[in-house]
Amino acid sequence: MLDITASLPLVLVAAVLGYLLGAVPFGLVWARVFNLGDLRQIGSGNIGATNVLRTGSKTAAFLTLICDAGKAGAAVLLGSALLGPAEGQIAGFAAFLGHCFPIYLGFKGGKGVATYLGTLIAVAWPVGLACCATWLVTAALFRISSLAALVASASGVLWALVLGHGSAALLAGLLAGLVWIRHAANISRLLQGTEPRIGKKA
Repeated sequence: MLDITASLPLVLVAAVLGYLLGAVPFGLVWARVFNLGDLRQIGSGNIGATNVLRTGSKTAAFLTLICDAGKAGAAVLLGSALLGPAEGQIAGFAAFLGHCFPIYLGFKGGKGVATYLGTLIAVAWPVGLACCATWLVTAALFRISSLAALVASASGVLWALVLGHGSAALLAGLLAGLVWIRHAANISRLLQGTEPRIGKKA
């Protein structure tokens, strides 16, 4: 369980800084660098790596994935180093919220998969890597990014408990719930059999 022992001001500092870092829309940044157009007008309109991949640029998609995961991981590590482990988790959670609801884009952001993984890798790397492996296996079997994201996020709590990182279980569960909420439209398409597969261009 997450044990918040710091004073409220430090908690607020961790949350605000984590949110602002997480709100940086790297998908839009890399789409602009590679002259891919306005990502919000392409494919699903999402600012994450999967939609960047639909532009046909694997390099831009990879960079988006790394940066979206990295900003959450950085928030956790900075929060932990400067304030404490509890504040690090709070900063990571706030970075996830920043990615999904960025103030810079009118609170219309991504679905949080990369930031979910980046947060867990920084909080408890065995758990984060296990979730990454779960995503890769599911994606390889079904070639559907959203399905892989749903399965990987749902596995986070289980991996946290199995691998002996119970302190990360609550955070993993909260983030997974938000990932599923953000994927409501994808879930509907999955049930209808109309969800696009990985690599399909816009």
